[in-house]
Amino acid sequence: MPLYMDRHDLGAVTPEDVAAAHVKDLEIQEKYGVRYVTYWFDTSTMTVFCLADAPTAEAADTVHRESHGLIAYQIIEVDGRAVVEFLGRIQEPTPGDPWVATAFRTILFTDMEGSTSLTQRLGDAKAIDVMRAHLTLVRSALREHGGTEIDSAGDGIMASFMSVVRAVECAIAIQRALDEHNKESEEPFRLRIGLSAGEPVTASDRLFGAVIQLAARCCSQAEGGTIFTSSVIRDLCVGKDFVFQSRGAVPLKGFDEPIGLYEVDWRVS
Repeated sequence: MPLYMDRHDLGAVTPEDVAAAHVKDLEIQEKYGVRYVTYWFDTSTMTVFCLADAPTAEAADTVHRESHGLIAYQIIEVDGRAVVEFLGRIQEPTPGDPWVATAFRTILFTDMEGSTSLTQRLGDAKAIDVMRAHLTLVRSALREHGGTEIDSAGDGIMASFMSVVRAVECAIAIQRALDEHNKESEEPFRLRIGLSAGEPVTASDRLFGAVIQLAARCCSQAEGGTIFTSSVIRDLCVGKDFVFQSRGAVPLKGFDEPIGLYEVDWRVS
């Protein structure tokens, strides 16, 4: 059966209010062949995301409409594997108990500078060794900082973090570890890193679609040996010991307006 995620932008509600609404869904969901699996509630934005097994999006919407009237303004079909990759293990709340778990995530991209010419320059065997060194270094930092690898190629990794701060710390750790690696390596290389953050269902109608796209664009704007972030990362790190330097508002493919980009100074942060 298809899996759907919906988004509710609510007013002044409490975790108890949302838990009570979830119980009402559970009470009538069988009538429409639906199973509401879990939900996420972000108290800072009063946004709720619900995850449901349902025969159709309309059936899932009907349960909300009939049970409590809190209609989602957006609902998309999602892949269960992708949900777990981005949001972690799906936890089902105990019916009636207040449940606060944010679906907000930070996305990190790495990309190896000059990777397209690597094989020509070094030959197959040495090129593979360099790419393996990259993957080993990045994966070690992800494990240490609570990142989840979503996708990878020899020259790049995409990862998800529950914490913005941990994601920035991971990016800094990667650049510092690579700096040390290059001091000893016969084949030094550089990485560009990009980060952005946001909620799972946005106007793109894809799971974390806009967030992924912006993180990838930040990465592509960076030079080797640098970390570029969107303004939301900088804003959410206010008060932390990171040094952000503005790189101005940059027109990026896929975005209607120029996006403010910031570079993290990993040598002093």
